[in-house]
Amino acid sequence: MILLISSLAKAHDCARALQEAINEPVKVCASPPEAVANLQAQEFSAVIFDQLLLDSDPDEGRAVLKHLGTAAPVYVNFAISAMGRVVRELRSALQRRKRELAAAKKEAEQTLRNELNNTVTALLLSCEMALQVPDLPAQAETKIQDVEALAREMSARLGSMA
Repeated sequence: MILLISSLAKAHDCARALQEAINEPVKVCASPPEAVANLQAQEFSAVIFDQLLLDSDPDEGRAVLKHLGTAAPVYVNFAISAMGRVVRELRSALQRRKRELAAAKKEAEQTLRNELNNTVTALLLSCEMALQVPDLPAQAETKIQDVEALAREMSARLGSMA
């Protein structure tokens, strides 16, 4: 969903045109406080700011920016921008957001994989050291070997995901 922040009378017409162009719902807010309330209530893929509204009260604009979350900000001067330009700016912002989210997801997965690999390596080393303890009871040795086998399986799975 897209959030459009504008107090202009033609904001609803713009929202309909954007909705048709990008096939995504567009919600209109007439003020920054209303926008903040909406941003706190649900997630948006993009927030379109009317620059005239932002220029009239920059502090309220900063308040909205604090609540964006993962939404891509798009700044438009509706007084001089044609609808085609607004659509292009929005599409560009949505594509940028999609790339950024994919990169962040990939980085998080890699970080988790590295952390798990480190833990599995430590577990395998501990198993090897435990199996070298003299006079280890047979039952304990079997359990440690089972843990080692599971750790090797996990290591193989983590390696195949890379």
